[in-house]
Formats: sequence, structure tokens, C-alpha cells
Amino acid sequence: MPRVVIAIGGNSLIADKDHQTVEDQYNAAAETDQHIAQLVNDGWDVAISHGNGPQVGFIMRRSELARGELHEIPMDVAGADTQGAIGYALQQNLINDFRAMGIQKPVVTVVTQVEVSATDPAMLDPSKPIGTFLDEDEAKRRREEEGWAIKEDAGRGWRRVVASPQPQRIVEIDVIRQLIASGVVVICVGGGGIPVVADESGDLHGVAAVIDKDLASALLANLIDADMLLISTAVEKVALNFGTPDQRWVDRLTLSEVKTYLEEGGHFGEGSMAPKMRAVVQFLEGGGKEALITNPANLEHAVAGATGTRIVHD
Repeated sequence: MPRVVIAIGGNSLIADKDHQTVEDQYNAAAETDQHIAQLVNDGWDVAISHGNGPQVGFIMRRSELARGELHEIPMDVAGADTQGAIGYALQQNLINDFRAMGIQKPVVTVVTQVEVSATDPAMLDPSKPIGTFLDEDEAKRRREEEGWAIKEDAGRGWRRVVASPQPQRIVEIDVIRQLIASGVVVICVGGGGIPVVADESGDLHGVAAVIDKDLASALLANLIDADMLLISTAVEKVALNFGTPDQRWVDRLTLSEVKTYLEEGGHFGEGSMAPKMRAVVQFLEGGGKEALITNPANLEHAVAGATGTRIVHD
């Protein structure tokens, strides 16, 4: 059977600021799962990854508000929490979809660690904002007492920043491979994986960092020999010159075209499509056959060639 890794954006589980409760996110997961179930019904072996940025933000905010009453939640633990919670929503909805469709297919969530290097340059220059805005006095206090890296955010206040290192190794990859080979739909590498580093003895330890979900998904796709990396995002297709008068939607790109556009800059937003395109490059250069970018409602239509943006080898 053909094999696909479907990377779901964490923001896609939140329709808007008025629909971000646990129930709202569960319902959003249900909508996406209906399309994934159809792909399984069409004969695809599926592994699912997902973002968790907003959900980790909620946990960190709750932790901050509870200071003085309860212990604070470390970032790596917040990542593990969201892997379980989001995985549960995706897993249960898929099980229900399969039952309704008469599909005999097990689904499981694997809480996944992803090893990063302690000497990654990003570890020396934290840049990913997390958590709530702080006033200057509180920011400086947290920096001095807790060792936080702090930066001012566009004049809006001060925020904690953490590193965004490159994913090096998926710790549970052997188990994930075995499950997929056994016909299981696997939900894994949530939020890019829980970032861990190995000490001198080889023991793993969680670190306060954020791994790019799409880069980790590309690594997963290469390691399980996936035929396709399918990135589900907010738009139906990729646009060149996004947000400008020259914006143009595209149906198909080649690997060399994507690399050229990334080098030129300005075609893909750094906070949105550019990281996804870098993940696509990594997947294709790592042996993948093709990548596809579309929104959740069009997953099966895009795979069938009716929409989306397909990225292929030259």
C-alpha cells in the first residue's frame, strides 16, 4: 500500500478565538479525521503528526496563572501533555469513523521524543516566543531567577523565548515502524516531538525548546519510507508572492523551483509557508517521492489531483 505522513497544523484545531475550548478542538479534529478516514478507505497507510503551538501556550498560561498555588509545568512536559490530549481527540474520532465505515483498522498515539543537539546553533540564540507578555521588571526577574531568555516583542511587552533546534533522531522510530508495518494508523511526533538531548552517558533529558512540526514530520516520513508528505494547513494551495498584488496560486512545483524561490525570498511567509517548503525540500532530498500542501477539507481531493499544490522531483 502507498504510505503517507499527514502533518496537521495545531492552529487548524482552533477555528477562531471564540472556538478554542477542548470540545471545539475535538470537533475540529473530527472534521479533519473524516477526510483522513477516507484516505485510509482508499488504500493508504497513514501516519499522522500534528502541531501543538496554541495548546502548549494554553498550558503555559494556566501554569503562570496558578503560580503560588501549584507547581509550574516545564515545556517538555507540556509537549507531552498535548501529544496525549490531541492524540486522544484524533484517535477517538478516527476509531468512530472507521467503525461507521466498516473499516477494521487499529489507531494508536505514540508519545514521541525527538532528539536535538545541545550544540545546535539555535540553542545559543533562542528566538521562538512562548507564553504570555510580561512587563520589564517581571521579565528581568524571571531571567535572573530562572535563567529564562527574554526578548522584547515588537513593543508589545517582553516574552520568554526558547530555541528551535533541528530534529536529529526520533527516539521511538522502531516502534512506529513496527506499528505501521502491522497496519496500525499511528499518531506520533506531535508538536515536532518532545525535544530531548543526550548527556555524556547517553541518557536523555527534556529541554525547553520548540521543534518545527513540519521538519520533524519530514524526518518521520523519510524514516518510514513514506511515498508522500501531506502538509495540512490553512490554505487550499500554495501562493507565490503571498500577500502582494502579484500573488499567484500554484498547482505544481518542482524541487528545484522551490529551492530557488526559498533562496530568492519574499515568495513564502517566514511565519507560515517558508518552513513548510523547507520541510518539503528535506523530504524530497531524503528520498521522498512527492509532497502535497492543502487545507483539511481538501485532503482526499488533493491526493486525487483535484486541488492542492503538489511538489515533485524535476
